[in-house]
Amino acid sequence: MKVYEKIAAITAELSKVGISKDRRNTQGSGYNFRGIDDVYAALSPLLAKHGLCILPRVLSRELREHTSKNGGALFYTVLNVEFDIIAAEDGSKHTACIIGEAMDSGDKSTNKAMSAAYKYLAFLMFCIPTEGDNDADSTTHAVVPKGAKAIPEDTIANHIVALEMATTLDELRDAFTSAYKACAGDQDALDRLADVKEARKNALK
Repeated sequence: MKVYEKIAAITAELSKVGISKDRRNTQGSGYNFRGIDDVYAALSPLLAKHGLCILPRVLSRELREHTSKNGGALFYTVLNVEFDIIAAEDGSKHTACIIGEAMDSGDKSTNKAMSAAYKYLAFLMFCIPTEGDNDADSTTHAVVPKGAKAIPEDTIANHIVALEMATTLDELRDAFTSAYKACAGDQDALDRLADVKEARKNALK
């Protein structure tokens, strides 16, 4: 059963060099993370050196559509992925199963979920330290809570124009009251409108 010997050998090598968190999420609160490319770059030469293959197999896929706070579509994918870890020397293998989850506003949520499954399989199998940060994704998506209302971007833009065109403080107050009522339930939109209101208020003083 050479497969376990090779897993142990790669774990030993990674324990000496690790994989540094050189990337940073610039959305949300911001945090450093390891990208899938970092994992590939660290593992690829070690897998080749020790003759270990990692072959994925998707068992199931679940796709759900959500709405972002800006009114756009967000696609949330959950994959149940099995990985065969095979020693080329004797064909012995170990099979591991892991869940990959990802969200994307385009057509990449499945790809991202697959990358997430591989990345966390590597973290667990080769004991790569995560420094307590297990949500290492490069993007952060703001989803509208259940029951909340997502305001279309063109609606928000129209109210922003109305605020910017106000020529008196009374007009500005009326425009903001109308905008607030129209965008109630979307905190992101309300924050943007409040910023425009303050800027216009300062300009009219």
